[in-house]
Amino acid sequence: MGDDSDIETCTKCQKEIIGDTPGVTALGKPYHVTCFLCDQCQKQLAGCSFYSIDGKNLCQVDYMNSLDKCDKCQTPITSKILRAMGKAFHPECFACPSCTKSLDGIPFTVDPQGVPFCLDCYHERFSPRCAVCLKSIVPTPGETEVARIVAMDRSYHVACYKCEDCGMQLNSKIEGQGCYPLETHLFCKGCNLKRITAKN
Repeated sequence: MGDDSDIETCTKCQKEIIGDTPGVTALGKPYHVTCFLCDQCQKQLAGCSFYSIDGKNLCQVDYMNSLDKCDKCQTPITSKILRAMGKAFHPECFACPSCTKSLDGIPFTVDPQGVPFCLDCYHERFSPRCAVCLKSIVPTPGETEVARIVAMDRSYHVACYKCEDCGMQLNSKIEGQGCYPLETHLFCKGCNLKRITAKN
C-alpha cells in the first residue's frame, strides 16, 4: 500500500483521488476527471481543449461565446481587438466603406448615419463641391478646416472665386474686388459693366 502523502485531493470537490476515481492534472492542479468541468456548461474537459479565464475553466464553445464580437462581421475576436465608437472590431473589419482601407491607427470621421470613413473618402463624398472646378472643397493635409466662399447658393474654393473675364481674384472685403454676378456667372465690377454695356 502506498504512502498517504501520495494521495492527491481534488481541487474542486476536495475528496481524495484514488484508483477507482481517475484523476487529471490541469493548470498544475489535480482534479477527478468527473470534476474537471466547464464552469459554464458543465461539459467534461479532460482530453478537450479548454481555456482558463479569470479563474474559470471554459470549453472552447463557451470561451468563444465569452469573447467580444466584431460589430461588423459578428464573429468572435480572437486576436487583436480594435475599439472605436464604443464598439469592438477586428482591425481589418474597421475599414472605410469607400476605399476599404483599414482605419486602424489613422484619423477617421463618421457620416450622419454613424458610418466611419477615412478623411479623404469622407471629404470626397460629403464636402461641398466648387462650382468652378467641380472638385471637393477640403482641408489641405494636416489641416482640419478649409475656407470656402458661398455666393449665389454655390460654393467656391477661394482661389476659384475670380472674375470669369479678367481673372481678378474676387473679395468683397477689398475695395474694387467685389463680385458683380450676371445670371450664374462671376464678374468684377469692370467686366460686369462691359457685359451690361455690350448687351445694350
